Amino acid sequence: MFGFRQGVPVPARVGAWTGSPRLTILCVSKLTDVPKRILIGRALRSDRLGETLLPKRIALPVFASDPLSSVAYAPGEVLLVLSVAGVSAYHFSPWVAIAVAVLMFTVVTSYRQNVRAYPSGGGDYEVVNTNIGPRAGLTVASALLVDYVLTVAVSISAGVENLGSAVPFVVENKTLCAVGTIVLLTLMNLRGVRESGKLFAIPTYVFVTAVFTMLGWGAFRSLVLGHEMSAPTADMEIRAEEQGLAGIALVFLLLRAFSSGCAALTGVEAISNGVPAFRKPKSRNAATTLAMMGALAVTMFGGIIALAMATDVKMAERPAHQLLRDGVAVGADYTQDPVISQVASAVFGEGTFLFVLLASATALVLFLAANTAYNGFPLLGSILAQDRYLPRQLHTRGDRLAFSNGIVLLAGAAAILVYVYGADSTRLIQLYIVGVFVSFTLSQIGMVRHWNRHLADESDPAERRHMHRSRAINTFGAFFTGLVLVVVLVTKFSHGAWVALLGMGIFYAVMTAIRRHYDRVAEELVAPEVPDDDTVRPSRVHSIVLVSKVHKPTLRALAYAKLMRSGTLEALSISVDPAETRALRVEWEQRGIDVPLKVLDSPYREITRPIVEYVKGLRKDSPRDAVSVYIPEYVVGHWYEQLLHNQSALRLKGRLLFTPGVMVTSVPYQLESSELAKRRARKRAEWSAPGAVRRGPVGPTAAGGRKSGRNGGRGGGRGAKDGGGGTGAGTGSGAGRRPGNDPGNGGRPGT
Repeated sequence: MFGFRQGVPVPARVGAWTGSPRLTILCVSKLTDVPKRILIGRALRSDRLGETLLPKRIALPVFASDPLSSVAYAPGEVLLVLSVAGVSAYHFSPWVAIAVAVLMFTVVTSYRQNVRAYPSGGGDYEVVNTNIGPRAGLTVASALLVDYVLTVAVSISAGVENLGSAVPFVVENKTLCAVGTIVLLTLMNLRGVRESGKLFAIPTYVFVTAVFTMLGWGAFRSLVLGHEMSAPTADMEIRAEEQGLAGIALVFLLLRAFSSGCAALTGVEAISNGVPAFRKPKSRNAATTLAMMGALAVTMFGGIIALAMATDVKMAERPAHQLLRDGVAVGADYTQDPVISQVASAVFGEGTFLFVLLASATALVLFLAANTAYNGFPLLGSILAQDRYLPRQLHTRGDRLAFSNGIVLLAGAAAILVYVYGADSTRLIQLYIVGVFVSFTLSQIGMVRHWNRHLADESDPAERRHMHRSRAINTFGAFFTGLVLVVVLVTKFSHGAWVALLGMGIFYAVMTAIRRHYDRVAEELVAPEVPDDDTVRPSRVHSIVLVSKVHKPTLRALAYAKLMRSGTLEALSISVDPAETRALRVEWEQRGIDVPLKVLDSPYREITRPIVEYVKGLRKDSPRDAVSVYIPEYVVGHWYEQLLHNQSALRLKGRLLFTPGVMVTSVPYQLESSELAKRRARKRAEWSAPGAVRRGPVGPTAAGGRKSGRNGGRGGGRGAKDGGGGTGAGTGSGAGRRPGNDPGNGGRPGT
């Protein structure tokens, strides 16, 4: 028989069924409530959003940890590429470093114009979408989403490799350690931007201080004291894979080295996406942070390249075969340390306190560099969700006012990438750079069009001079980054960049399909100008009360259905056991219940199908009639009790959702065990229950609206005041919190 039940105690619900899966989810959330509070902390009120805004000293490590930490591997990538032509090609590395520095200053200067012109946090996506068009904007969004995922994968993998040189267990279990680190970073970010920023600030500043100490002490020893400093690989030779490169081949090699060094620029765009997270004045603080980031990154990158040349560092793409000691290949047992570790060994001495401090800070800051993506990806995802290009859940703020769904999505994608590529940063970095330079180039083109549009309307000479200067900066930025994009595509395509392009194409196609779906749903839900079948009052209402046996829930459902004054009222039961069916008929007659009982035979012992077919038959015979199905359910108070009862009601409601003109009403009957659950629910009434929808951006009005929604749930029909999604008797959780006609919410209209 039916054995209908509900998961948690709520007041009687009237109107269209809004989903029993929600009840099950809320019940499961009781089990995860305590660990959730331990891991990410207690939920924050919406009106505390201002407390999460960042000062510049915290914003710098939060948004700039990626370009700052890239000096740990970007110099090595330059030397790795040049090693193809042997150690003789190393003398080109300072020129490659200068080219990267010029590009960094160009991009930083250009983005300072961006954050002033577009402080709302849309970054490259908003600039391109506004000035070039939606398709170009979606291209930039796809590129940034891919690049954010790669930022996490590359940073974590590089950090694991740096740590693995000192801890054998890490290098033996690279993939496991990398995935574990992603999980840890995810939990830290779920606690909130400001809280995670404080955690990340210390190691980032320790790393920057240690690098500058190394550069200063190395320069002092070399220029003042005249010491000879030698890296651990200074006595090695490099076996060139290509001898005597010249002409086009040499140019191609240098361009490839330059494109690898451009890894130092990844993450620059994160500040333009994260302007709303800064304290006021937001634009000025973001521009200042950009300038500080650019100066620090360029100085460290160039300094490490210079010291690598001074200490005679050797790096090779295939060290086991290319690196020679006394004319013999070092073999597969050799572990190649990163450039920064070799330079630190030469400057400080291997095993010294400063060497260990820098090595530890480098490994830690590489892990934390992924935080740039953890702040950029969720913010961009929220904006795209607001524009209906991504699921609306990504526009939702979590307990700690962070965009939790976006954080979890980023972590999952990065973990998959790390697993597929075995946490190998050399392989992963080949996928890198493409997406970020697509966004750089299109963003600068968009800014040029932005200034052109404003110049057409501006008459003030001072303002026009400022706009002309800004346009010149963005024009040069567009030309330079476009040139680099071509170089990156040509030099990296066959080495793995095609995977990044494929990922961008997939994101573009998925987001286009999502937008098309939301637009189609919105079009279907538009209120008609003239009455139609959905707005015209039904000619009659045919009410059906589902019956398994005569007990208190059944009698309550029958009494409630009679109050509705339907055109036709009948009880419906499914016969799967003839003996039980006969007993039901006898008791029905003995009690003198004045509602006709109809019994449907089910030779295959099915419950759901006969009911659905019967209801569809009623609709087919009388299309203008509405059918109202009442389901008596009983409420239990413990999660383990729910496991003992079947899911007939849940399956039946799921099927009836797809039947037009059919309404489902749940009539709950609370058992004694639900009293304890009621008390627990009462305690939780002062804060939002787990799983409650929290949307961003939020403010005092949003906080007030949430309170109104809760009061609406408690007060029955008052829930309809807050958003139009409330039902006649209320849901106990503020059904009106989400507008019933919002296509992003699944398109379930309120009653």
